[in-house]
Amino acid sequence: MYEYAIAWDWLTFAMRWLHVITGIAWIGSSFYFVALDLGLKKRPDLPVGAYGEEWQVHGGGFYHIQKYLVAPANMPEHLIWFKWESYVTWLSGFGMLCMVYYAGADLYLIDPNVLDVSKTTAIAISLASIGFGWLAYDTICKSPAGRDNTKLMVLLYFILVGMAWGYTQLFTGRAAFLHLGAFTATIMSANVFFIIIPNQKIVVADLIAGRTPDAKYGVIAKQRSTHNNYLTLPVLFLMLSNHYPLAFGTQYNWIIASLVFLMGVTIRHYFNTRHADKGNPTWTWLATVLLFIVIMWLSTVPKILSGDEEAKVSAAQQPFVTAEAFPKVRDTVLGRCSMCHAKEPGWEGMVVPPKGVTLETDTEIANHAREIYLQAGRSHAMPPANVTGVSDEERQLLVAWYESVVNGGKVQ
Repeated sequence: MYEYAIAWDWLTFAMRWLHVITGIAWIGSSFYFVALDLGLKKRPDLPVGAYGEEWQVHGGGFYHIQKYLVAPANMPEHLIWFKWESYVTWLSGFGMLCMVYYAGADLYLIDPNVLDVSKTTAIAISLASIGFGWLAYDTICKSPAGRDNTKLMVLLYFILVGMAWGYTQLFTGRAAFLHLGAFTATIMSANVFFIIIPNQKIVVADLIAGRTPDAKYGVIAKQRSTHNNYLTLPVLFLMLSNHYPLAFGTQYNWIIASLVFLMGVTIRHYFNTRHADKGNPTWTWLATVLLFIVIMWLSTVPKILSGDEEAKVSAAQQPFVTAEAFPKVRDTVLGRCSMCHAKEPGWEGMVVPPKGVTLETDTEIANHAREIYLQAGRSHAMPPANVTGVSDEERQLLVAWYESVVNGGKVQ
């Protein structure tokens, strides 16, 4: 049974790798086409129906690209669709959500000090909130407010701020940031699946049938694509934030998340303006730096918790506390790991525990039993470079402790 933990860790790694690969492909193509669209130049000798063109050089060759605002007069023989990058990115991301935060809900999703609910309830809240994001966004886009891009983006921003605060009232800090990223990424991928690709298919069907396509489908698709462009960078920040407790584990984490969305807008505004040859808005870099400084300052404000601050040991992890070897394991962890994995790390230059993981109490050690087993038992990943001198005997102790509980059928 304990080999399951190793196999599961590799499967999680494979899913994460797939997510990164497809995410790079999606983001790369998205950024490229937005930059291409903004840089198009109108020429007097363009073909009928062509909106603009651009010459590019890459890889030793020249590319001559023309864009038709609605569609060309005839259906091209070979048409490349850009959609699977988005679909597989979302599917692999949802797979990661299931494998890490749903399968490990007791540890990664639920914080009893925030909201003490069952795993089933927490997962249901998670799924419902992600679905709500798309429905709310799509409804606003199709409403009269959707005709004004500025009003639409302001409304979307307030929804994101509200969700940032709401998620921190439901889940752990790490899960809150991850869910805000999933909430936003779902909107982006759903834009491709429900709006952009179907609209393009309508245009293609009209061409095949010999009808003149309606320009409105291209306008709608471009609006959604532009939204995706401005949301990409905040999503990347939120997905990477689980490695940085100063982002998710502080009192004003929801404000930090809200400011990250503004940073995404300022950065993309700079590049989009340059690509459109409409100036050089260097002020956006100053604004971005100032926002980041505010974020850094907010992360230093002490977190104030009410009630019992000690995490509650989950029922599934309780057998690790009662195991015969646990006293020796606790001594090993406290002696070799807790100088870093503490609320106030004792290691010079470290201000927060790595990934926000603390190993100072019995419940914290038990709740992280699987990670201790994989990181310090079966592998030598922790501590880095074995700076605290964990011996082979101590690593064997950690392995024997975890496997004795699992082999005894006390943990499924």
